[in-house]
Amino acid sequence: MNTHYTKTAKALHWTIAVMIFGLIGLGFYMHNLPISPSKLKLYSWHKWAGISVFVLALIRVLWRLNHNAPGLPSTMAAAQRAAAHLGHLALYALMFAIPISGWMMSSAKGFQTVWFGLLPLPDLVSRDKVLGDQLLALHQWLNITLIALLAVHILAALKHHIIDRDDILKRMLPRFNVHL
Repeated sequence: MNTHYTKTAKALHWTIAVMIFGLIGLGFYMHNLPISPSKLKLYSWHKWAGISVFVLALIRVLWRLNHNAPGLPSTMAAAQRAAAHLGHLALYALMFAIPISGWMMSSAKGFQTVWFGLLPLPDLVSRDKVLGDQLLALHQWLNITLIALLAVHILAALKHHIIDRDDILKRMLPRFNVHL
């Protein structure tokens, strides 16, 4: 039985994680800045990175369809297993829903999304101020939900490592010659 995730799965996991934390920080930072060329540049970077998370999450799901994850420890209760599976499904759903809601919001507000400043993406909805404001609220709500779910995800991994002393955390860590 496989006891660790593949190197590709680990690389995708940690790349996406770092990007998400950066996006959350950037989102909070830029939100209340006064309109300026700098703010518009930050919004463009935020959109590029958000679309990149979407693409990387899609690659991760496709990878996962062909590469089984290690099984959960047999000592985990059924409810805990179900919560772990639901939590992961919710994280994936948010990794898709948040960039799409941001892209739709940009479209509704009349700002085209241009990936890496090179590839113009089609508008997903027509320009509509009311819809744009509703999508902004949705985008913010989804991000708050993501932050809460990430906190639970991280705390659960630490609980497994520190209290349960199982390999849940270790199997997603890069393999260094360090013993945790």
